[in-house]
Amino acid sequence: MSVVEGAVFAGYQIERRLGAGGMGTVFLVQHPRLPRKDALKVLAEIHAEDPEFRARFLREAEIAARLQHPNLVAVRDRGEQDGRLWIAMQYVDGVDVAQLIKTNALPIERAVRIFVEAARGLDEIHQAGLLHRDVKPANILVAQQPDGSDRVLVTDFGIARAADDSTTLASGGTTATLAYAPPEQISGDPMDHRGDVYALGCTLYHMLTGSVPYPRDSPGAVMYAHLNEPPPRPSLENSSVPTAFDAVIAKAMAKQPDGRFSSCGAFAAAARAALDGGALTGSGPDAARTKRRDRLLAAGLLVVVVVASAISTVLWIGGDPPASTSPPSTTAGPPDVNTAEWGAYAYIAQAFPELLPPSPLATGYKDVGGCIPLDEQGRTASFDVPAAVGELFCIGDGDPARTMAVTCNANRSPIFPDRFFARVEGDERWVRSSGTGHVNWGSDIEIDGKIRGQLDVYFDDPSRNFCTVQVHGTGSGTELHDRWWPDAPL
Repeated sequence: MSVVEGAVFAGYQIERRLGAGGMGTVFLVQHPRLPRKDALKVLAEIHAEDPEFRARFLREAEIAARLQHPNLVAVRDRGEQDGRLWIAMQYVDGVDVAQLIKTNALPIERAVRIFVEAARGLDEIHQAGLLHRDVKPANILVAQQPDGSDRVLVTDFGIARAADDSTTLASGGTTATLAYAPPEQISGDPMDHRGDVYALGCTLYHMLTGSVPYPRDSPGAVMYAHLNEPPPRPSLENSSVPTAFDAVIAKAMAKQPDGRFSSCGAFAAAARAALDGGALTGSGPDAARTKRRDRLLAAGLLVVVVVASAISTVLWIGGDPPASTSPPSTTAGPPDVNTAEWGAYAYIAQAFPELLPPSPLATGYKDVGGCIPLDEQGRTASFDVPAAVGELFCIGDGDPARTMAVTCNANRSPIFPDRFFARVEGDERWVRSSGTGHVNWGSDIEIDGKIRGQLDVYFDDPSRNFCTVQVHGTGSGTELHDRWWPDAPL
């Protein structure tokens, strides 16, 4: 039967068309029995000819209907009429993000707020054993709440599928919008929830810059870029975007799933860290540390970014601030360290060639990567500008290290052991074939009641005693000591 305005379909009175895409058409409808408007998605007729698709769609819609989350559009019913599959969803009287960014990028803080809420909804989908497979701005809805704030909901579960099913849903090709499709979806390889992380990375890039990640003249060129070209840097497209976002986007859009964030929530935490770190100001390491801690405690985000500021105060314990601002020579060092990409911070990478990645956007020990330099106030710095105190802040995989910072005095004055956590759990000398030093670990309990572990490593040998390594995790300091420390290539 024809589905047009004014008709009755599956008991719903069709009022008007809200939108259409390759998978079907969405209508605003009147519920047959309740005084309520719903959004009714009627799938394209081509899918009615595929019995496997029909069975999967009905099964997954039933699973999606059980999900109750403030950042997910509620799925209320599903069925089939006259060979046409349909799904009834909560109607959201608002706009989608694609409309918001049609002409310009969003303000950075609003973009991150919307992104964080969408990430929470996607994690809920993944925890239910589903994949979205078409994450893009058009599938993130924004409605204004009475207080003027944004209410954010992820929509379009019509192509969600079981996480252990690696087949392609749409016959003849991928179902995702090509501008946001992960490489494995384009190539037809098995896909898990990290494919949605990639697409969310493309979406955040678009929100920050007003442009899709790979604007090309043909679908083939877009596919090639997703498969082969490095992730774009949002700070180059939009100068108001802090450069810290470059590393975050690069990790989210890694070509291989293993190089990406382990969840959308981990991605969101890193984005918030990039936003807060890039915006901070202050004078002196103590002031910066206090400011950052206060701001992030209020937001419940200390786990990701406290390492970037707390470590800077360690550097001044030994006496007066270093007089020289010139880093050691970067002409020598392990051949796998890309000194050109590390720039003025190459001497740090050369001191820890197995711990740190060979280049800022590669991965090192336990997949740590996305490294950026920070100044003494915890703000993003330039790889090209030398500093008296060089700090490389890197993102871990959360298993168990969430972040890692390696900080070195450029004039090679030693850094002495200290502690920057509330609860001390351990403190010991270490001896390895590579040298000796000191390690201590402990935890902070934050306002959300969660334990944030920390582990600090110091060195005796003059070749590295001007550096310290600090690691933060989602569990206790003891967990970092037991799981991260034993095999750490130090």
